[in-house]
Amino acid sequence: MISYDFPLNERVRTLLRLEDLYAKLLCFIERSTATDHQAALSVLFEILEVASRSDLKSELLQELERQKRQLSALRNNPEISEQALDTVLDEIESASSGVLNMGGKVGQHLRENEWLMSIKQRAGIPGGTCEFDLPSYHHWLQQDAILRRNYLMACLTPMLPIRNSLAIILKLLRESGKTHHYTAEQGNFQQMHCGRVAQMLRVSLDKSLPCVPEVGANKYMLNIRFIAADYVAKSALYSQTVAFNLTFCSL
Repeated sequence: MISYDFPLNERVRTLLRLEDLYAKLLCFIERSTATDHQAALSVLFEILEVASRSDLKSELLQELERQKRQLSALRNNPEISEQALDTVLDEIESASSGVLNMGGKVGQHLRENEWLMSIKQRAGIPGGTCEFDLPSYHHWLQQDAILRRNYLMACLTPMLPIRNSLAIILKLLRESGKTHHYTAEQGNFQQMHCGRVAQMLRVSLDKSLPCVPEVGANKYMLNIRFIAADYVAKSALYSQTVAFNLTFCSL
């Protein structure tokens, strides 16, 4: 199966973007070539841009606190494992403390680094980070991989509390919904929301099917169109019957 997450508000959209960027960054850092570490810096700059919203930290803290209150209310419930509940609450508490201990705006330590900001400025120009544009950057890329990796981790570490917090929130969000099985006739599926309020939709289908979902949703109607996965021709509706799973996720 392959799953597609479709955010239904800006907050979840931001968290999903950051989740994707953090995963890419950590992957590139773990590798050893200069090209990988050059890609890591580019992704780091993307995280800096996405996380620059002044209210990101407060939104994460508010959501973590809300989840802590809701989960704490489940104590003494015979259907809930106390050990599992304590583990999640400890993770939430640790994530909250990490965000609270972050000083200033997210990524402020990067903005104060003139060398990094000079690279970021040139990175916005196609081909702008060539060695003749940034000789000091070229020098850094020729250093030992361990040195580069340690530098990148030093840049990333102050922003890891954001990643830890959004990971918990998205995990709880994904696990919050009940999954239903549906069939899209001739690639089309429609459903009235019937009063359901969701923050994210998850659509899962067999990865061998040559189509991808395209979701349109508002508070009244959900519409899913399955588009043929043609990587050359213009996109067109996949006109076959598609079996898929749908989950309404809401915290």
